[in-house]
Parts: sequence; C-alpha cells; structure tokens
Amino acid sequence: MSKMTMSQKILAKHAGLDYVEAGQLIEANLDLVLGNDITSPVAISQMERFNKKGVFDKDKIALVPDHFVPNKDIKSAENCKCVREFARRNKITNYFEVGQMGIEHALLPESGLTVPGDVIIGADSHTCTYGALGAFSTGVGSTDMAAGMSTGKAWFKVPSAIKFVLKGKMPKYVSGKDLILHIIGMIGVDGALYQSIEFTGEGVHELSMDDRFTIANMAIEAGGKNGIFPVDDKTIEYLKEHAPSKEYEVFEADEDAEYVRTIEIDLSTLKSTVAFPHLPENAKTFDEIPEIKIDQVVIGSCTNGRISDLRAAAKILEGKHIAEGVRLIVIPATQKIYLQALKEGLIETFITAGGIVSTPTCGPCLGGYMGVLASGEKCVSTTNRNFVGRMGAIDSEIYLASPEVAAASAVTGKISQPSEVVE
Repeated sequence: MSKMTMSQKILAKHAGLDYVEAGQLIEANLDLVLGNDITSPVAISQMERFNKKGVFDKDKIALVPDHFVPNKDIKSAENCKCVREFARRNKITNYFEVGQMGIEHALLPESGLTVPGDVIIGADSHTCTYGALGAFSTGVGSTDMAAGMSTGKAWFKVPSAIKFVLKGKMPKYVSGKDLILHIIGMIGVDGALYQSIEFTGEGVHELSMDDRFTIANMAIEAGGKNGIFPVDDKTIEYLKEHAPSKEYEVFEADEDAEYVRTIEIDLSTLKSTVAFPHLPENAKTFDEIPEIKIDQVVIGSCTNGRISDLRAAAKILEGKHIAEGVRLIVIPATQKIYLQALKEGLIETFITAGGIVSTPTCGPCLGGYMGVLASGEKCVSTTNRNFVGRMGAIDSEIYLASPEVAAASAVTGKISQPSEVVE
C-alpha cells in the first residue's frame, strides 16, 4: 500500500494520515514558521486583518531580519521595527537582532532550529534549503506565513517527485554548486515544477553538508516544491554539533515509491559550471565559455556564504591580488561564520587580495545594497538567481558560479576556472 516518497511520508505524518498520494490536498502541522524583514511585515498586517492577536507557539516561529539589515534606508528601518515590535509583543524566542542575525537559511540550521522529519514553511523561496537535513521545507507567500504563525498549520498539495541517483565522487574544484547548476541546466527552470527533488545513491555520502545545503537551496530554481536528502552519518554528526538536544524523526522513501522520473548522475563527470544570464538553466562548462571580462565578484548568500565556501575562495586568493578594475565583495552568511573566518585568517586574505568583507546580509543578491550593479556591468556571483535586473540595472549581467570560480575570476578579471589561477 505504502509506495510513498520521503517527502510524502513526512507530510502524511504531519497530517495525521497513514498514506498520502501526489495531488492530494492536506492540512499539515508545522514545526517551524520563518519570516524575514521583507516578508514578515506583510504577514503581520495579514494577521491583524483576520483579528489574530497571538501566535500558535512562540518557540516555533523564527524571525530573521537579513535582507536590508543593518537598515539600508528609512523604509527598511520601519520594516525591521515592525518585526522587532511583533517579536517583543509575542515573546518570540527565535528573533535574531543585528549582532545575532545572519542570512536566514544559513542561520537556522547553524542554530539547531531545523532537524530531520520537520515540516517547515518560510516566507522566502529558498526555505527549501533545510531539505539538506531530511526535512520537508518549502517557501510560501506572506499570507500562508500569517496563517502558519496563527494556527501552526498549512495546506499543501502533496507533490510528486523526481529521483536523482548520485554515484561517484566530484573532481577537484567541483562542488555542490556545480552539481545543482548542472541539474538545472539539464532539466530547466520548470523541470521539477511543484515536485520534490529527492537525492539518493552512494554519491550522496560524498557530498559535504554544505554541498547539500547549496543543492537543496536551489531546488526552487528548477521549479521544485522542495529538495530533500536522506539522513546519513554526516547529517547525524551535523545535528550532534548544532542541535544536540532536539528530538527528530528519520523518514525513508519506500523501495517501491513512485517517481515521475529517475535520473542518474556520475559525480566524477562534472565540471566547473557557470549559469549565464538571465536564467539559472543557462548552464555552461568552460569548454563552451568565451572570454568575458567582469566588473564585480560577490562571494556569499544563503547559497554559498558558509565557512567551507569562504575557505575554498581564500585558498585560491591566498598570496594573489584581484585584477585591476574588479570589485570583490565577500559576505559571510552568519556572525559565527564571520568569526571563524576571522580566526582562520580568511578575512585577512580577502582584504589583502583587494576585496571587502561585509556584515552578514542578503544585500546584493536581490539588488538590495552592498554591491548593486550599474548599467552594463557584469558580475560573477555565488548567489542563486540571475534574473533580469536581479542585482541592479536591467541591462547588467549576473553569472552564477561556485566560490572557486568566483575567486579565480576576481584574480583574472574574466570568467575563469580555478585551475587557471592555482596550477
């Protein structure tokens, strides 16, 4: 009877059902509701509209001001004030003020708020990041966030799934970012529309937790409802460090689970990959890339601002200087990551190489601040979206890449692979 995918099993449990199938409408209990400084004020005003004064559980809501924080302007200051006052009124346990904050999708796992088997919604499309830990997590609109904060429940249409079977091991200088860009290039930005992207195979174990966070983060860029990884010993080690006292439940897909399609990927065949403007599906490897001079490099975001990303970039920048006419902006994803980078000398490497280091923020990823592009400028970025005007002027260009490619490109002044700089 069962025939359920990993995501379907989690949703069934949270809906109080023995079985769910693709397309079924369910109401599920929520373990965490997330909002940021852009989406939370809209949700808060919605709650006021339907006369909901309180929240369902002050411990199961996370409010993370991270998009325009520290405040960029008066409007962003007012938004943050709204969130701050709501958090105080409702005694929200997990409100992260400036100084404690970080980019939400790096901060919540680091803080131990996301664990396997959870159902998590967030009013931010990259909430699917937590699938790296074996949770069902997905982005929603601010109205759904308001309903979630009020009732602790959300409606879902149970998604069907695509199964990716990973085998082999990635070559040097190839990372989770290259894998997910390769996948989006293969299936397209609508290739997994409202489907779970479920990863299996012995190749999963070759991926670090940071690789998995990066891959799950960008499931939405293939149209996915969520991305999800099985729980293995690497997941459990991560949880021991970050969520030692939190209980969780591990779910596994049934052997006869139904998938819309199954795709095998040999990780050893992957190459450094760059997504050209203006869609993440425009993936190219270096045998297809002409010489493209660049103006700016951004290393950071909820996709690639973790400590392993900063280490990878610093390794390439060590003892070198960025090309004349290039701006390098490095943004650690959380305060903890910033401190670790400081202790390891990575910050010094970035500054000595001619870069700047910012406080944790989404900043330039959505054209917010800390690196907005002018007309005609080209940027190599470790972020997750390269839509028209995403980082500034509508005729600017964003090339999505790994931290290794971004760092190498900063050194040469053109889109470059790491081997051009290091070897």
